[in-house]
Amino acid sequence: MTYAQPDPTRDPDSLPPMPGWVTSARAETLEDVVFLSGAALTHLHLVLGRAEVAQNLLRDRLALRAAEACVGFSGRPERAGELRDAVHLMRPGDLPGPAGETYLSWRRTVERPVSVETLGRALSGLEVEEIAGWLDAGQGAPVSRAATVLEAVLTKAPRLEVPALILADAALAQALGWDHLVPLLAAGLKRADLRKRGTDLRLACHRAVTASAIEVVRLAADLARRTERLTAVAPKLRAKGAKEAAEVFLTQDAVAPSALASLNSNRAARRFCDRLVELGAVRELTGRDTFRLYGV
Repeated sequence: MTYAQPDPTRDPDSLPPMPGWVTSARAETLEDVVFLSGAALTHLHLVLGRAEVAQNLLRDRLALRAAEACVGFSGRPERAGELRDAVHLMRPGDLPGPAGETYLSWRRTVERPVSVETLGRALSGLEVEEIAGWLDAGQGAPVSRAATVLEAVLTKAPRLEVPALILADAALAQALGWDHLVPLLAAGLKRADLRKRGTDLRLACHRAVTASAIEVVRLAADLARRTERLTAVAPKLRAKGAKEAAEVFLTQDAVAPSALASLNSNRAARRFCDRLVELGAVRELTGRDTFRLYGV
């Protein structure tokens, strides 16, 4: 599946919502759970192919969501705001810390098309051959394949929860024919699910995929509306480098003014971001007066 590029001429309100019979169903049997996850993934596949969806931005926000879940699994207190700070406010030579490194791993996996090489760069502690071997462990339908990979990694290395979840999502993406990894499993699983094996783990993965797909479809529609507002406002911004700066917001969950290299100075970048807030095109994410971060 090759993703379409965001098209500002398309109506973001035309994105089809997940069918109500998927969002409201109570699956009791294995057959029901498997059927609902398949239906949810099929609908998500259609939504991801729509031109209204800013793919890079959506994946980057899902990377934050997955990282927050993984940090919670490890018992650490950091949440989305702290993870954003750890990564987006880093200066040259700074270390992101364990939670920030988890977030960086997820971000690196979604930035480039999914491949063993991409995963090797994101998961620096693993050998490429090892990654390829684990991905090959997955067999069968997409969710079953992802669950098999997740189980294989956690059985051999129970503490490698982040790599296990990333590789499971990679296997899912490859099985579905997606060019990029779309984080789904981490945010839908519970800590106790990672200790399950066999049928119980596959069942947990089916439920997780259904829950996450429903949420991703909602998020995609919300981001489509927000990015449509930004693309409508951008031509009115007359600052030199404004077009390039506005495009950064279409690819990243959070943006520090210092990252807007096309603008002349940090002061100009801060004024540019505040102007976008005034126009309702982006939001200030931290609630602080200094060290601010912005996003659609």
